[in-house]
Amino acid sequence: MSDPNDKPFSMSPIAARNLTAELVERLSGEILAGKLPPGSKLPTEQEMVAATGVSRTVVREAVAALRAEGLVITRQGVGAFVAADIDRRPYRIDEASLDVVQEVINVLELRAGLEAEAAALAAERRNPSQLAAMRAALDRMAAAIEDAEDAVAPDLDFHRTVAEATGNPQFTHLFSYLGSLLIPRARVQTFQSVTDDRSAYLRRVNQEHEDIYAAIQRQDAAAARAAMRLHLGNSRERLRRAMESASQQTSSPGNA
Repeated sequence: MSDPNDKPFSMSPIAARNLTAELVERLSGEILAGKLPPGSKLPTEQEMVAATGVSRTVVREAVAALRAEGLVITRQGVGAFVAADIDRRPYRIDEASLDVVQEVINVLELRAGLEAEAAALAAERRNPSQLAAMRAALDRMAAAIEDAEDAVAPDLDFHRTVAEATGNPQFTHLFSYLGSLLIPRARVQTFQSVTDDRSAYLRRVNQEHEDIYAAIQRQDAAAARAAMRLHLGNSRERLRRAMESASQQTSSPGNA
């Protein structure tokens, strides 16, 4: 006997874009809005395919993504269900949202508290091999700047080594999770916000790294903390200027 409260699954077809991301967005919206309450069973693959027009592969990828987000659990041979404790799902940063400058600024503010303390701990605990790795990363970044090459990789290596030098694996784990999100220019074009050329801009960024390194090298925890906070604060201001510049260009009469 059918449950009178059961309703046919209804969802409009998904247009060709990023099909998996679109389906994840729709399903997570239904879950977070309470339309699919905790413990309820998700529509079957067949139902979602029929309703949205996507393939079974897209449906499976979307369910896997929801499971990774802690919104869904799967039971072998039974199906997928909304997790009972969705409010306790693991902390994650939506990478897609980081295409928006303000969201990158938000991540920089998060980093300021974490990495400033990491720099202080690194100054107290670093070993010679970690210092050498920091020095090598800064030298590679300087060389990349002079050769007009991408300097993001050595920039990441420097920050990663600072995290490792804390001796606290939790800093390293967090760094590994954030990955390239840590370097804002990997996602947002900030060079438009400065009046001189790209190389001069990156030299200033690298000098900020040199100041962090110098403090860590001489084991000055307070100076290392301050230098890292200044570096991330400057990065935030560079992005703010980029956002303001882009807004002014968009609103100017020539762009109307």
